[in-house]
Amino acid sequence: MNPIALSLGPIKIYWYSIIILLAIITGSAVLFKQAKQQNIKEEIITNLIFYGVLWGILGARIYYVLFNLNYYIKNPIEIVEIYNGGLAIHGGIIAGAIFFIYYSRKNKINFLKMFDIAAPALILGQAIGRWGNFINQEAHGPEVLKQTLENLPIPDFVIKGMKINGTYYHPTFYYESVWNFLGFILLIVLRKKLNLKTGQLTGIYFVWYSIARFLIESLRTDSLMLGPIKVAQVVSVILFLLGLYLILRKKKDTRTNRNKERDDINEN
Repeated sequence: MNPIALSLGPIKIYWYSIIILLAIITGSAVLFKQAKQQNIKEEIITNLIFYGVLWGILGARIYYVLFNLNYYIKNPIEIVEIYNGGLAIHGGIIAGAIFFIYYSRKNKINFLKMFDIAAPALILGQAIGRWGNFINQEAHGPEVLKQTLENLPIPDFVIKGMKINGTYYHPTFYYESVWNFLGFILLIVLRKKLNLKTGQLTGIYFVWYSIARFLIESLRTDSLMLGPIKVAQVVSVILFLLGLYLILRKKKDTRTNRNKERDDINEN
């Protein structure tokens, strides 16, 4: 499978870059629509997308490089070659979340409200971005029989693309992409149908994504490792627990508490 989409002399345009750009554009369109429904100014979202994407890509790359530091110390020029793959979504989420907190406070918007708005766009972008792994024939699972893949609801072109050097592999990128597409639909439906509290949609996103990532990571053959531990599984557990907290937490009614304090003062 040729990773280069177009060659213009010395300039090469890679499919991976095109797919990531498509993910950003599609996610941005969803984000603008969600923000409009919440009466967030378009200017705020435009700046959020521009700087959020930069921070997300930077964080995803730094995260990946740090867990492959021995290799990149020997091959430093490859650190900037992100068109060859090597973007760790957990790094992007962490860096993006830090920027979201800063940007939300700067614009005096509740951080969790902002993340609730962005969650559907983010998981849709992840679903699309995973197809970059397909083109690069990376982020796959262990060897598997072709018949096993044919017995699963996997398109023929994906099965053919998973034949690498004569051997078939589990298309773990495909499993995660489908799960994320379903997650996108779930988040949109829940937002419309339920009266969710601030932060709950973010919690559902964390729980939904983390369940699949933890299980799929057990199949991955190229996981980022910390000794014998798969880092993505550890982060998935942390995000899952954080998601549960956001879903189940009880928001304090500060107005009620103030009234109660006022009544106590009057009684005394």
